[in-house]
Amino acid sequence: MRDQEYGQGGEHRRGRPRSEAVERAILEAVVALLEDGVPLGTLSIERIARTAGVGKATIYRRWQGKEALFVDVLREIEPPEPTLPGKSPLADLTVLLESLRTRGLAQRSSAFLHSVFAEMKSRPTLWAEYQRTVIEPRRQAMLAVLRRAVAEGELRDDLPVDLMYDLLVGAMLVRTLHRPDAPLPEDLAEQIVGAALEGLGARKA
Repeated sequence: MRDQEYGQGGEHRRGRPRSEAVERAILEAVVALLEDGVPLGTLSIERIARTAGVGKATIYRRWQGKEALFVDVLREIEPPEPTLPGKSPLADLTVLLESLRTRGLAQRSSAFLHSVFAEMKSRPTLWAEYQRTVIEPRRQAMLAVLRRAVAEGELRDDLPVDLMYDLLVGAMLVRTLHRPDAPLPEDLAEQIVGAALEGLGARKA
């Protein structure tokens, strides 16, 4: 668990160390309530505190509000962030794409996770917080890897890295989110990176 607390504007600030057991109880209380069918929008800090056996102040010391708490709950039930091997930019890129495939598999196999995501998307403030604190850091991590790949000569230097990102991540997101019946083979990340490197033009004899 992280040892920082939320400050104004949703940013983190240094504070006293969190009690991991207390934090775990709070996160598990939210998950339990959601699994019992309590809609995300009706979950109150008071009910979460009561379920976790803590005071409301205990929650507010750790999270600025429900949006920040729910984002941490989602982090808790999603597959963890990958550790990059650092051997080469393309190897790191493949690992990051594989993490997207893994999350796609998790959403497909978990009705609970799927419903939580669907409900989050219907709540603009919560979805914006998730985008800001989870999706954007993942995007920046992949952009950094792409820039390394360009600098080290593994990728061409005449295309914007944003376009490279969209081509690579877009292919994985279409397969995982927009085509729920499409196969997600274990080597899908390698296939996408390989296709991007080789291009789509017909091979000359």
